[in-house]
Amino acid sequence: MPVRVIGMIGVAPSRDDAAVHVITGGISAAYLTQFAQAHDAAGFDLVLVGYTAQSAEGFAVAGHAAAQTERLGFLVAHRPGFVAPTLMARKIATFDHLWQGRLAVHIIAGVSDAEQMMDGDPLPKPERYRRAAEYLDVMRRTWAATEPFDFDGDFYTVRGAISDVRPWTRPHPLLFFGGSSAEALDMGAAHCDVYAMFGEPRAAVAARIADMQRRAAAHGRSLQFNLSFRPILGATEGEAWDRARAILTKVEAAVRHEKPTLYTDESGRRLLAAAAEAEIHDERLWMPIAAAYHGQGNTTCLVGTAEQVADSLLAYYRLGVTGFLLRGFDPLADTVEFGRELIPRLRAGAAAIDAASQGAGRMLPGM
Repeated sequence: MPVRVIGMIGVAPSRDDAAVHVITGGISAAYLTQFAQAHDAAGFDLVLVGYTAQSAEGFAVAGHAAAQTERLGFLVAHRPGFVAPTLMARKIATFDHLWQGRLAVHIIAGVSDAEQMMDGDPLPKPERYRRAAEYLDVMRRTWAATEPFDFDGDFYTVRGAISDVRPWTRPHPLLFFGGSSAEALDMGAAHCDVYAMFGEPRAAVAARIADMQRRAAAHGRSLQFNLSFRPILGATEGEAWDRARAILTKVEAAVRHEKPTLYTDESGRRLLAAAAEAEIHDERLWMPIAAAYHGQGNTTCLVGTAEQVADSLLAYYRLGVTGFLLRGFDPLADTVEFGRELIPRLRAGAAAIDAASQGAGRMLPGM
């Protein structure tokens, strides 16, 4: 399977070259266009359109960006519970048809109870995952049904549901999910296609892949896997480490000054535990920014030259990770930089691994 490369687009210019988040801060149509076109030119397959309880609406953002780009796809974050699942199925299928397959959807249950209440959702997180499972069940039935169907659940009841529009992508656009709680893992194993993880040491990632494939197999399914990293590149390794430490200084100062609300879920606790164990794992997985941000979000870094970082990513590819979400701290400039050497090296390396694997497979019967 060709490696999938994902970026993340923001909707307003970042304030500096040490930005942790890119989806908040109002909206600039001109900047969104520029940012999306930079990802298109750099060779990204998809870009994540994030979701917060105060940010711009993701499908509208993706639609605008799709109109300004040639081939770039959009991984739109979506929180089940605010739109009826039958309507969401039609919304996704409509977008997928209009843009001929340039869509995937990332299912998230919410960062925290407090943030969910900003959108008027009082359900605690375990219940949100139960609701999400029903939601996905109804959506997938809507995409597949050729006759009207009924559904009776704890959260949704529908009668005679049917859709005139079916997804362009068959059977439907890829459904991503994340999280480390038992409820998240159960929901994703049963209903989603791609398990998205924050970057962790290779041994931990290998164990998580094995665990999730066992969970999916119990439902007669298999999963794909995606990892998120913040590459910090330099022309030399020393230059990359100098840049990494300069970014850390700015991030620590921003945390002290802004005192952002920090939620530590199970995924965050995993990152904090890895950061406490060592500053650097597996040659160049660098953890201090994850520690500074209390394990929140995509904050684990790979530091080095483009060749060194590509080699680190390919080590994960060999473990079964087929997709990588890569975004920098200087969002627009780093997007352009990743397209120069990092993405071409990653693609070439993954293709070589695949070719070697296929060649070995062809040789086995005649040995």
